[in-house]
Formats: sequence, structure tokens, C-alpha cells
Amino acid sequence: MRVMVTGATGFTGGHLARTLKERGHDVRALVRNPADAAALQRQGVVLCPGDLTDPDAVSRAAEGCDVVYHIAAVYREAKHPDEYYRRINVGGTENVVKAVERGAVGRLVHCSTVGVHGDVKQLPGDENSPFSPGDIYQESKLEGERFVSERIRNGLRASIFRPLGIYGPADRRFLKLFKTVYRGTFRMIGSGDVVYQMTYVSDLVDGIILCGEHPNAVGHIYILGGSRYTTLRELVAAVGRASGTRIRSGHIPAGPMMAAAVVCEWLCKPFGIEPPLYPRRLDFFLKNRAFSIAKAQQELGYKPRVELDEGLSRTFEWYRQAGWL
Repeated sequence: MRVMVTGATGFTGGHLARTLKERGHDVRALVRNPADAAALQRQGVVLCPGDLTDPDAVSRAAEGCDVVYHIAAVYREAKHPDEYYRRINVGGTENVVKAVERGAVGRLVHCSTVGVHGDVKQLPGDENSPFSPGDIYQESKLEGERFVSERIRNGLRASIFRPLGIYGPADRRFLKLFKTVYRGTFRMIGSGDVVYQMTYVSDLVDGIILCGEHPNAVGHIYILGGSRYTTLRELVAAVGRASGTRIRSGHIPAGPMMAAAVVCEWLCKPFGIEPPLYPRRLDFFLKNRAFSIAKAQQELGYKPRVELDEGLSRTFEWYRQAGWL
């Protein structure tokens, strides 16, 4: 098939683009800076220069595709103003949807986030759990998802997936966790009793492609995650096993840390400086993230294959060989 991927220079989008190419598809990638995608180009991915905020560039890249995978988004960084999130995560999504609708595209796969559910109260959550976004990133992703859902009701052939806890070789989001555990400087904030669910990137990519190819996926929303969840304390212990590191005991109270995070963000954000600590960074320690993947399993045949200990070991070894630790 002819497919187009947004966000191909990012972690998930890059893995997706390479996997699609390996499976024999004709892959295009919408990229702001082709120099950042030189490795993808060497692997046979066709680069389409352009930005999500440019409707014409998005339309040119999407035209005639069998599937458009919309992965690109502004992730949670505290230095950006709220409007920047909306311009990319909402306005950019609207541009992709409109390009699909007018460009003879077969179907769209839109990446949302389980963050739209916020702190899950009834475990495990699922696709019908209440929405409770806790920051501008999650709010803008929910707004973008709702736009896609509205267009689906009006006939758009699309599916939506909500990923959680994506990790694997070359990931930077969980690098700090691995580094602090490996160096013996990790400290638990709060009790460590909140639950978290990790998803190895190749398993997620398999699920994303199912959303783009399986006939059952059209018109539906799926949560894509790993096969099980753990407490945060158990997750950190697993990272310790993968890195051969003994975890130091002790906890830092969450209240004072949250107060410090609020002040730090308040001081840094007006100057466009990424604060070293901010409230959204503490979500990892304080909010439950555990979901059922039964819908994707039953309707799409989604099956995570990489168990947590194996995935963490692969990721640690990649970090070690790359010199990232």
C-alpha cells in the first residue's frame, strides 16, 4: 500500500515508518526538516517537506494514500504556551483530517493518548472510562480526538488509538528513569503504590498497523498497551533487574515536591525555559495509568509479545551500547 506517516522523526512515528517499509509498503513521511530524516530516507522512506500547520503541504503528502497514520504531536513540555499545543495538536489534526477527506485517501489512523482519561479511578480503565485531562497537552489531544470522532460520525473512514507508556530502544521519555536507577540516584516520590502500564514500541506499532489495515478498526477507538500493569514500585524494581542495580529505599513526600514544581513552572514558563521540575512531570509518580486492552485483542487480534522484563532488558542494553547512560 501507499501510506503516509506524520511524526516520523519522533520515537513512535519513526519505528512505525521503518516497520511499514520493512513490510513492503510505499512509505511517505511529512517532515519539517528533511535533514532530521536522512536515516529514514536511506531506508527508502520518501520525504515530503512540510509542516502540520500548512494545509497545502499536508494535502500534498497525503494525496492518493491508502492509509494516513497521524502520529505527530507536541508532547508535554512546560516551556510552550498553551496556544502552541492547540495549534499543533488540534489545528494540525484538523489539517490532516481535511487532507484525508479531499485527497482520495482510503483511511486515517489517529494517535490520541490514554492521558485523556487522567488519573484512572476504577482499575483497569478502558475506552469508556471518563475523560479527565489534567494539563494542556491532554486537553489539546482530547480536542483533536473529538474532532476526528465527529468526522467519523459524518462518514470519515478512520480509527483512533490511545497508547500508554511507550518505551524501547532510542526512547528518551523513560531514559531518565533508567539513568537514575542505573546511577543509584533514583528516589521514589510518593508511596510508589500507583499503577503503571508499559508498552514496548514494536508491540504498539503492530497495533497501530492493525488499526490501519484490519476491517474491524474503521470507526472505532482502541487502547493499545502492554499485556499487564504493575505498581510503580514493581516497575522500578524491574528496571533495577534489567540494569543489574540495587534500588535504594526511601521516599520523598509528594506534597512538597508538587509545591516546588508549581513554583518552578511559574517562574520559567514566561521566559520559554523548560523548568527542571513541573507538575506534569510528577504525574508519573502520582496518577494511575492502567487499562484493559481487551477490545483491541478481541476485535483486531492485537497481541503484545514482548514481556516487561524482556523489553526493559532490551532497552537498557540499547542505552548502554549507545552511551546514553
